Amino acid sequence: MIPVTLQPEPADFDVKVRQKGLAWLASYRQQHGKDPLASKLPSYWSASNEQLWEAYSRTCAYLAIYFEFASGAASTDHFVAKSSDVDKAYDWNNYRLSCLAPNRRKNKFSDVLDPIGLAPDTFALNLADGSMFPNPALPRAEAQAAKKTINRLKLDSPGHRAMRLRHFNLYARGGIDSQTLKELSPFVWYEANRQNLL
Repeated sequence: MIPVTLQPEPADFDVKVRQKGLAWLASYRQQHGKDPLASKLPSYWSASNEQLWEAYSRTCAYLAIYFEFASGAASTDHFVAKSSDVDKAYDWNNYRLSCLAPNRRKNKFSDVLDPIGLAPDTFALNLADGSMFPNPALPRAEAQAAKKTINRLKLDSPGHRAMRLRHFNLYARGGIDSQTLKELSPFVWYEANRQNLL
């Protein structure tokens, strides 16, 4: 995971998503006198899924890898879970572009660091084996928060290690250039650059 910059909402987002969502919420509250369960919320945010993918350079906020929209891996993560605050369900600034697996693992939990506003160098990689860990220079509390994020999203699983190692080795063998590595696997590129391996 590397820092992500909040992107402006699409020009038609308010009409396609926010207005519809807030109108539905107001109607539900008027009829029932309470907030709906998250599972009841209409998924108006789906109308902006592809725009989210494009706005965030087709890169998963949690895995920091490029992926194709057509693969069906794209999902909108509500960083503040819908079950925690239904009012943020239709808020572009609460959306993080995510592959399906990390979105499902994050679920309603709040112990994951936000890629938007993340401090640089919070996480580090061992490019000899692809392992991920909190930067050893972090203060204790920040290191613990980073470790919780890694554990919650299973970012240091054998599969994730193998994926990062595969990306780096593709570059190291000359199969791709530095710019392509940066587009394919921004976290691997960042760490390779930081470690003077490019």
